[in-house]
Amino acid sequence: MRHFGTGFAAALLAACAATGVHAAERARDLGVPFAGKAGPLNAITDVKGVEVGHVTLISGEGKREKGVGPVRTGVTVVLPRGKESAKPVYGGFFNLNGNGEMTGQSYLQDFGMVYGPIGISNTNAIGQVYAGIQQWTSNKFGDALWPVVAETYDGGLNDIEGFHVKPETAMEAIDKASGGAVAEGNVGGGTGMRCFGFKGGIGTASRIIEVEDKSYTVGVLAQCNTGLRTVLRIAGAPVGEELAKTWLPCYAADVAGSEEKKPKCAADGKGGTPLPDDGSIIIVVATDAPLLPHQLNRMARRASLGLGRLGSFSGNTSGDLIVSFSTAEGANDVSDEEVAPFKQVSQGNMDPIFTATVDATEEAIVNAMVAAETMTGGNGYRLFGLPHDQLKAILKKYGRAAN
Repeated sequence: MRHFGTGFAAALLAACAATGVHAAERARDLGVPFAGKAGPLNAITDVKGVEVGHVTLISGEGKREKGVGPVRTGVTVVLPRGKESAKPVYGGFFNLNGNGEMTGQSYLQDFGMVYGPIGISNTNAIGQVYAGIQQWTSNKFGDALWPVVAETYDGGLNDIEGFHVKPETAMEAIDKASGGAVAEGNVGGGTGMRCFGFKGGIGTASRIIEVEDKSYTVGVLAQCNTGLRTVLRIAGAPVGEELAKTWLPCYAADVAGSEEKKPKCAADGKGGTPLPDDGSIIIVVATDAPLLPHQLNRMARRASLGLGRLGSFSGNTSGDLIVSFSTAEGANDVSDEEVAPFKQVSQGNMDPIFTATVDATEEAIVNAMVAAETMTGGNGYRLFGLPHDQLKAILKKYGRAAN
């Protein structure tokens, strides 16, 4: 079982996040089978022009002290047109379950537009990330944009009431954004998150599709912090049932602040307690296919089916929010007085886009769990990484292993 939480491991993870290095293994490396043709990087950055940036904040161990730590949080940004463009994109969204926050929905509802970087962080960082994106875009382009910013709750591992994410954190994440490989797992906004009772975080995937004799890409990035353990299915195999009583959240007995906390972690992984389906998930869906806002709304809804493939029923206290966008040129801005030419995909040819969205969302979430390392946070609270060897054995047992 992989463990994370020591100073050395924290420094190593921070270095990997800063350089955009992948975790050693992704879901396909473990033999998890997925439908569809992945892009070259199998990442949201396979959509031309899209950039992703992370800032990971990890410091302190032991007893939780408000404003001091331990800190296990960060910011992830997705830039639809990269750092050099202030041009908006057509966008859509879907509120699967609204126990969470995503800004920018007014513009999405009335105009179908996404402006500038999309920010993802923890629940208490919405305002700071919004302010940081506005300050960065004002400095860069002369005008502050009105961003989409979304959150999931990391208060189990992280000193969330300490407000450690600042506007400058979001600005740094934008500065670090780039195309290419995307770091996954315990990075950026996903640093302190859990997923189906395992350590969660950031995951991404992509699909290449043919529509109307043209090739398009659909890319997904998810920050997974949701899900009930027992319902978890990976490639159709009942992973959650098989691991229903092991590697559950617990408190490390040898960590300051854990003295009165229960349950205690056991060496064999059997000391934990299951959690409800809460905590939230944010899904960002990108494509270069020319889609209008109402089509992007439909596309965003399909991402919820990818989450559903993993067994999620979108629990009452989980904020499950999805934003989508198209990088195709010709989006008409709010103040435009002339209509720019925009030839969208026909309504009757949306099925390949819907299929790609479902497939890429499913894989992005599994990639988040596979990449995430065991982490110990405030008061010794510990979330275990999905055990790779046991996952492979379960896939083999149910005839679902790809290799």
